[in-house]
Amino acid sequence: METESDTFDELDLRLLCALEVNARAPFSRIATVLGVSDQTIARRYRRLRAEGGLRVVAVRDAQRLGQDQWMLRLRCAPDAAGAIADALAKRPDTAWIGLASGGTEVVCMTRPRNPGDHDELLLGKLPRTPSIVEIRAHQLLHRFYGGPLGWLAKRPALTREESAALHPEPLDPETPARIAAEDEPLVTALERDGRATYPELQRATGRSESAVKRRLAALLASGAVYIDIEYDTEILGHPMAASLWITAAPDALHAVGEALAGHDEVAFASATAGPSNIVVTAVVPDSAGLYAYLSGRLGRLEGIRHVETTPYLRKVKQLTYPPPSR
Repeated sequence: METESDTFDELDLRLLCALEVNARAPFSRIATVLGVSDQTIARRYRRLRAEGGLRVVAVRDAQRLGQDQWMLRLRCAPDAAGAIADALAKRPDTAWIGLASGGTEVVCMTRPRNPGDHDELLLGKLPRTPSIVEIRAHQLLHRFYGGPLGWLAKRPALTREESAALHPEPLDPETPARIAAEDEPLVTALERDGRATYPELQRATGRSESAVKRRLAALLASGAVYIDIEYDTEILGHPMAASLWITAAPDALHAVGEALAGHDEVAFASATAGPSNIVVTAVVPDSAGLYAYLSGRLGRLEGIRHVETTPYLRKVKQLTYPPPSR
């Protein structure tokens, strides 16, 4: 995929792909792999942050941690949807919030860290919000694509050798995925800035630099936390996104999900509980691209009984809100 922007070019795409592979890799290592100078990488990184919405943040992997995740669909009064989306975006347990259905629906992923958070949101605040007409809560059951696997991994901007040269240490299946109470200051600092230096993390945690290095390495190796990037897909010529609520025959559910995971348009796919049993986030260049996907690769999949499509009018939050100040 080539970028379709007068401002951003192929090197910007390659840098984003490199960061998706290993977002904490030193600029010197990325520069060597991409065949440019350290100064060029640093300059491009700063520009992507300033103009392309780039943020590097730590994400707690709810699936690895055994925590519930939910996709919420909130049908709202049109004049209240934006305010409700903004209020949800300020919560630390939400992500991927957008206005859909012409601005009358808020779609939101929530990752409550304990049952109390879940109950407070779904049984407390949202039902008491008078402008919310309907709440549909879909529990995520099995991730087919997404999480540590980013959308850019499907783009051939890096060779296999370049990706291998950047890859961090692989996950260790023997290491239990858990975030201890004493890890919270470290994880919180990385949620603000996933590229925070070890001296910065030392100051944020009050632990020695060697202790910070060891604990961060253990958290990453266990998969409890991964370092992710967010950015404006518009700079890559794909400004449009939509949620697809798919109903597949039960005996075809896994096969359909696995097939969806291989589609270039799919940034996220998960089996869900609820009226539909798969939810997908598709990223496309425009409405014609969305139609081509629905009537083409998606439409040809056997086992799909129904698809409901909700294009996003506006993205409110990806991983962070508000953006970090630096």
